[in-house]
Amino acid sequence: MANVLDVSTDDNLQYQFFPVSSGSVQFKVRTANDAHIALTMGPQESDPMYEIFIGGWGNAKSVIRRNRTKPDKVEIETPGIVNAGEFRGFWVRWDGGIVSAGREGEAIPFISWSDPEPFPVAFVGVCTGWGATGTWKIEDGAEFDTPDKLEYKFGPVAAGSIEFDFLGPHNCHVCLTTAPAEVEPIYELILGGWENSQSVIRYCKQKPEKVTVPTPGLMNANDFKKFIIEWRCGRLTVRDGQSGEVIMSWVDPAPFPVTHFGVRTGWGARGIWKIIHFNKNGTAQPLPPSAPSAAALYAPPPGYPGGAAPVGGAGIWVDASSGQLPPGAVVGGQDCNGEPIYVVRAQHEGALIPGKLVASHGCAYVPWGGVENGKPEYQVLVGGPSNWVPTSGSNVPPGAFPGGESEDGEPLYIGRVRHEGSITTGKVQQTHGVCYISFAGQELGFPEYEILMA
Repeated sequence: MANVLDVSTDDNLQYQFFPVSSGSVQFKVRTANDAHIALTMGPQESDPMYEIFIGGWGNAKSVIRRNRTKPDKVEIETPGIVNAGEFRGFWVRWDGGIVSAGREGEAIPFISWSDPEPFPVAFVGVCTGWGATGTWKIEDGAEFDTPDKLEYKFGPVAAGSIEFDFLGPHNCHVCLTTAPAEVEPIYELILGGWENSQSVIRYCKQKPEKVTVPTPGLMNANDFKKFIIEWRCGRLTVRDGQSGEVIMSWVDPAPFPVTHFGVRTGWGARGIWKIIHFNKNGTAQPLPPSAPSAAALYAPPPGYPGGAAPVGGAGIWVDASSGQLPPGAVVGGQDCNGEPIYVVRAQHEGALIPGKLVASHGCAYVPWGGVENGKPEYQVLVGGPSNWVPTSGSNVPPGAFPGGESEDGEPLYIGRVRHEGSITTGKVQQTHGVCYISFAGQELGFPEYEILMA
């Protein structure tokens, strides 16, 4: 049975995005008009982008649009296709450049278009507007097969874990990568291999295996088995999805950002999969924080001449809370699991402090007082610059983007550093000569960093 994600959309034309791992999505929607679906490469509105408007123009017609530009690629009359009083079921598919939408239970689409320059779709967004709100039931975990071919099928990851159900006799293979392809660096996890007798963790296809554990009878050709794979700051863990028991675990001393997963079967086995992205509130489950060794904090450089650097200005700050992201949010880096990190700021102890937002955590983090401070309410930088310049110490270049101020009124700027496989945003405090970031519960300072320019 598929996971169903319940989503409510306001009358604001702002998409809520969710990852997809196959070439289709099924959903039911209850709205008076304008059920909008977006297909994108990332979890935000950005080109390239397909949009399917169902019941637009007062519930009179439907269209397919590319890259938010007119004229529409296809327009058809669909009077009364959606209804504010009942759920109506639909599907949207994209395959080989053909984008189509159809009604639940009908194999023939009511609208379709062939894109001569297709792109890989990794996320689906839904929204309503033009006087309408909507209630959605989006299906996740639709079944798909893998043949006996040892060829991976890839999908995006939204956070540092993936949950799936597998039905097959043996050789359930999962890989974690930096791209939707079998490229290095790569983690490979073989569950129920060697005729369903053992499981292993492999790095970059190298032997000996990093971990080998006996798992006789782990897989079953007649029943689905549930598994959870987690990766967080280098720790890779495979759990039984029912009991939560750890099947195997390994710590990579030099982790890389995971952005995609792949699944396959082989060695005489075929498999049926259900990949689950959603939980009850529509985001990936946050993982417990790990505690890697902290870098030392640094004192202000000797002989630093005081005074603030000139400031620039671009973009706006938009109020948000609980992991929410407004359209156009500025991506500043990525977490060690590959999830995007957004540029944010929040009030804390009388200061307005730049920090980071990993949406799946449901809150922002700002560095202050030697610790990582979680903030459920924050401001997101929207439509701002993306020019990061390397610098060090107190050398804040002219035109640096202002991000806030300390409790003493000193300007704070937006910086980022590479640490433990992540690119993490934080605050630059010029009189201290470092960029501070929040990481694994701590405030860490770095004299070498990149600073955001206006």
